[in-house]
Amino acid sequence: MPRFRDLKRYLDRNGWECWKNTHHMFYRKLEDGQYRHTYVSHSLGKEIPPSVWKKILKKDLGISQEEFNQK
Repeated sequence: MPRFRDLKRYLDRNGWECWKNTHHMFYRKLEDGQYRHTYVSHSLGKEIPPSVWKKILKKDLGISQEEFNQK
């Protein structure tokens, strides 16, 4: 399973904007006139739980595991 640092690296490299930094780092990206949103824990070394990771990929990022691995 990926760690939050892997997710942050993906977001930083793929045009996502960190628009709020409180208890989590909140990211957004404008696609097709609508914003996609996700968050990254400040515990960058922590592994993302499988159920949370599936939600992040499908609903937040809108990509597959393979697409994430490629980028």
